[in-house]
Amino acid sequence: MKNHLILLILSLGLFISCGGSSGGTDIPSPEPIPNTNPTTPVGMYPGNNDLCINNSITFKWNVATDAENDPLKYSIQIATDNGFVNVAHTFTNITQTTKTISLAKGTAYYWHVKATDNNSGESTYSSTYQFYTEGTPDSNNAPFVPELLAPKLHGIITTSTTNLQWSCSDVDNDVLTYTIYFGTENPPIEIQQDYTSETHTVSLNSSTSYYWKIDVKDSKGAITKGQVWQFKTD
Repeated sequence: MKNHLILLILSLGLFISCGGSSGGTDIPSPEPIPNTNPTTPVGMYPGNNDLCINNSITFKWNVATDAENDPLKYSIQIATDNGFVNVAHTFTNITQTTKTISLAKGTAYYWHVKATDNNSGESTYSSTYQFYTEGTPDSNNAPFVPELLAPKLHGIITTSTTNLQWSCSDVDNDVLTYTIYFGTENPPIEIQQDYTSETHTVSLNSSTSYYWKIDVKDSKGAITKGQVWQFKTD
């Protein structure tokens, strides 16, 4: 009888230890594998400073890649300024690496493209490419919008002076001159006309926000107005 009682107690303990308790251990679910964004496509045509004779343009870019081999689609933006504030055309869900678009003649355009996978992963936009559509024969083309080089947009300057630096080009290769606007108010005030360099040194006060912009004029009198840039001092 005693042996039977001991056997019963041992069996009960074995039952409890093998899952009779409500606090059994569950196998955790595996962590989902994070999605990888596609690589950034590279624009092929039109390239920088191209003069496109036909205003029906076939935009071309290289194939982006995806680590998970997800199907990719592309989005392209075409604007009339290099900050993409004035977007003329936007196309999404493009399955090829080309897109033909009809544009206005005699106009400077800027474009970039990005890739998206089927898990909503997005690449960054490509570099911006600027080009001109040819207007009437023998017409002058205005310069492209000036491009910011330094100081960095919304950057912080820790010195008492800084060099304002920009770049600009003209599809006709005309000689360019600049009007510089600079100050603590937006819009900034004009401080220099008919300036021929693409750098200008300014004095700064501490703990101050500054605004500046560049308008460009070619030797035939065509003017392109720049956008306002901002930085501040420490």
